[in-house]
Amino acid sequence: MNVTKPTRDWYPFVGPFDPCPPKYVKTYYVPPNQFIPYQPMNLPQFPLADALKLGTLWPALYGPYESRCNMRGPEQNE
Repeated sequence: MNVTKPTRDWYPFVGPFDPCPPKYVKTYYVPPNQFIPYQPMNLPQFPLADALKLGTLWPALYGPYESRCNMRGPEQNE
């Protein structure tokens, strides 16, 4: 199986008259199912309890999701 980097970098155009501060490099996540064209034989599997927690049976298709949101919801000013 080909092992490739799950994140990729994108270098957007930065114009001389952009009103916002520029971001020179943006990174995005590529789902693991994009790298496996078919299901190979004897692919390793998670135990069933772990598979229910992680959302997939196969470790090769597992891609962790890291939320950028606050876990408690929107900020509350008190």
